[in-house]
Amino acid sequence: MASVTAAPEWYVAAGALKVHPALVKVVEETVCPGTGFSPDYFWSCLEQLTLELRPEVEACLKRRDELQAQIDAFYERSRAAGADPTAPEMRPQCRSFLKEIGYLEEDRGPVSVTTQFVDPEIAEIPAPQLVVPSDNARYVLNAINARWGSLFDALYGFDVVPSTAVQAGAVGGAGFDLEASGASKPEPTPPSSGYNPVRGEAVIEFANGLLDEIAPLAAGKWSEVKRLWPKSVGNTQQLELLLQDDTTTSLKKPSLFVGSVGSLGPPSSQGASVPVRSGGANRPLLPDKGRIFLKHNGLHLVLEVDREDPIGKTSLSGIKDITVESALTAILDMEDSVAAVDAEDKVRVYGNICGVMRGTLQAPFVKDGQTLTRRARSDIWMRDTKGDARSLPGRVVALVRNVGHHMFTDMVLTSDGRTVPEGFVDCLVTVGAALQDLRGTGRFVNSRMGSVYIVKPKMHGPREVALTCSIFGRAEEFFGLRRNTIKMGIMDEERRTSANLRECIRAAAERVFFINTGFLDRTGDEIHTCMLAGPVVQKADMKKQKWIKAYEDANVDIGLFSGFQGKGQIGKGMWAKPDSMKAMLEAKIAEPMAGASTAWVPSPSAAALHSIHYHRVDVTTRQMQLAMRPPAKVESLLEPPLLQELPDKQAIEHELRENAQSILGYVVRWVDLGVGCSKVPDLSNVGLMEDRATLRISSQLLANWLHHGLVSEGEIRSVFAEMAKVVDQQNARDKAYRPMSTNLDTNIAYQAALKLVLDGKRAPNGYTEFTLHDARRKAKAAFVSRL
Repeated sequence: MASVTAAPEWYVAAGALKVHPALVKVVEETVCPGTGFSPDYFWSCLEQLTLELRPEVEACLKRRDELQAQIDAFYERSRAAGADPTAPEMRPQCRSFLKEIGYLEEDRGPVSVTTQFVDPEIAEIPAPQLVVPSDNARYVLNAINARWGSLFDALYGFDVVPSTAVQAGAVGGAGFDLEASGASKPEPTPPSSGYNPVRGEAVIEFANGLLDEIAPLAAGKWSEVKRLWPKSVGNTQQLELLLQDDTTTSLKKPSLFVGSVGSLGPPSSQGASVPVRSGGANRPLLPDKGRIFLKHNGLHLVLEVDREDPIGKTSLSGIKDITVESALTAILDMEDSVAAVDAEDKVRVYGNICGVMRGTLQAPFVKDGQTLTRRARSDIWMRDTKGDARSLPGRVVALVRNVGHHMFTDMVLTSDGRTVPEGFVDCLVTVGAALQDLRGTGRFVNSRMGSVYIVKPKMHGPREVALTCSIFGRAEEFFGLRRNTIKMGIMDEERRTSANLRECIRAAAERVFFINTGFLDRTGDEIHTCMLAGPVVQKADMKKQKWIKAYEDANVDIGLFSGFQGKGQIGKGMWAKPDSMKAMLEAKIAEPMAGASTAWVPSPSAAALHSIHYHRVDVTTRQMQLAMRPPAKVESLLEPPLLQELPDKQAIEHELRENAQSILGYVVRWVDLGVGCSKVPDLSNVGLMEDRATLRISSQLLANWLHHGLVSEGEIRSVFAEMAKVVDQQNARDKAYRPMSTNLDTNIAYQAALKLVLDGKRAPNGYTEFTLHDARRKAKAAFVSRL
């Protein structure tokens, strides 16, 4: 809720508002230039939006608290009366109660999504989706450029291809541009002595096998191809291939070949006029260099042919790499993956968003002693099968995730000293940043259909979705945009939204482009909602519970029945183990098989590998199959994940230690270093992606166990002190890291981590933001005082 605070004297007056100077500067110098709107007009719009809609925001937040209090009281009464919340006979009673209090709203029947002007990358082509913290320009550009990725790099740089003895002393390189910390690089590195040829051969073997799957030849295998070129047949071209036995073949499905570029011709025996020295045994004479473009299930693959390249020399076909069309969309995140707690933090986010939308974002970095600059990738050109020049987009379609309705900011204060909903500022800045894109005056185009895509998180039920529609509608009026220009992504990550998803879609039927199962936050809200029902299952057992299967299925069912095909995305959540790509390749195919047209990945390499799943699964056909099944039942969705029997002491201690270490490992970097999304090693030193959603699960689970007596406050404090030493040791090599264990009583990060558990039952909806923001601001102030 909005708090009241006196505006500092150095705040700048903007109409009736008082604004932090850093925010004033970014609006004046970055957001408004080139839009035709003055900063004064921007502030007048924010003032009007606040006057009109802040009361509705506050009413929605009050309604959340009222419903939770009623649910808590219901479980307390039931347990006092001797009822067992885990008993099947309780389900009808629970559902009846939730209807009675208005938590479950009336289902008004089928709804049809009517959203228009949605880019095909969202509406028509299933593909991976990246989520990137928007406060880091280099990471943002990596994500923007992740539409195209090197398959060979992704295979060679991770565990998809097994390690070999030869690799033990390797340091990477030899044409494979390995990623560091999930960040992609635009150009391959030069060959180095660390290249492992055995591993390289395994990469080529994997790639040939993949091509046999998705682009099979009329005869032979891709491993037998020693030359490929576009052959003219009448007024068009088709792909011709020469095999080891000197016979020619073509693609079993010739239409997969869509174009080429470069010097690629038939061997001398079939018309080449200039013989060139052979590059090795069984090699044709003419060294080729060019690109062959294939298209399968809407996604392109580019066969990079270069016989003079070190990798091309080792490949019979001369293919040095396969560039795969990977992430077609990326969410530039202002929310869970960033630690933006004040105006100084937020203006960095806003500046990056503006830079992306206008094509001007740059990120200098140092490599091998040289200062380089990363920029957005240009479009890719080719000649199609008729010889016409065609371009392919070089970048993802950028979506922007604003903060939720529960966040207020003191960057802007009203005349009565009250804070402003942060989502209001986010929305106006996002739309202002996109105006040049909508008018075609930016360096690059983001939305070719003239839309602005905003993902709105943490909405609880249809009323809050309708509130977001009102915010977007007013923004369209302020900036003179076509109605429903601003498209809404609905994060299906709160229990009340899941239970009323059809009605949420109905509230935004003209502008919704995306529904996504954010299972991490959804689990945190599940625990908080049923906090008083009983002790919940261990974290590792959450995915085995009935509610989560019903939740994942219902999201797809309702999306398909509402006509999302051809209108928007049905999405699934994040792969949380960024180094375990082999496991991802084995497991994440389940998401397109479940009917998802997109799913989240943590890095550009992960996007390149996950794209394989969209070649192996025809998602559109799969969705048609799933549309024939009976829809998931809301009764299963509402079944709380409670323990059927208490775990033994050893299992309880393990769960406590595991969650304490996870909480501390994430919180200390968030609070002390301002890192919103971290790869945090677990107790087994396996790196896991952690953000506020995973923190919400861990803190709420321990708060639940504390309330029900499985662990005591003393045990929590003891284990947290022990795990602080473990986390300190895991971060010992980070020069910026400040140990916790040397001063537990005064360490801000440690005390914040402890508070998340000890006060978790009282935290609104189990959210961690309020505690984290308060601690981070204290840590920043303490750092300044030490200077």
